Amino acid sequence: MKSRRRTEQGFTLIEIMVVILILGLLATLVVQSLRGATDKAKRTKAIADIAELKTALDRYYIDNGSYPTTDQGLQALVSPPVQQGMTDSGGASSSRYEDGGYVQKVPLDPWGNPYFYQSDGNSYTLKSFGADGAEGGVGKNADIDASQF
Repeated sequence: MKSRRRTEQGFTLIEIMVVILILGLLATLVVQSLRGATDKAKRTKAIADIAELKTALDRYYIDNGSYPTTDQGLQALVSPPVQQGMTDSGGASSSRYEDGGYVQKVPLDPWGNPYFYQSDGNSYTLKSFGADGAEGGVGKNADIDASQF
């Protein structure tokens, strides 16, 4: 019996446990690095969305002489805002509004929140509040503002 045990091939329980431990550690490292990549990808998407909205707002301004007001919101880039006795300085004229709008739809930020837009018609603030949806924050919760780029 003694000689038979020595010639048997296979792994001991300790060897198998060591391999499982190493695989677990590697899996943990991969998951942690993917989490960071996901956060970075969401911030990059938000920056791209804001850049697109910024371009659309500038085109709107060139055509209409003012930015959409806070009340009109970013939806004014999709369809002409309702005209209620507005003059040239008070809002868009439907004759100067670009056919088909300036964007197809207003996107939500990558965290599922609407982009913050505020305007008096002459200037605007456009930003995403980040992962937490609240103003301020650091890291993935930091605001992404159109004035940053």
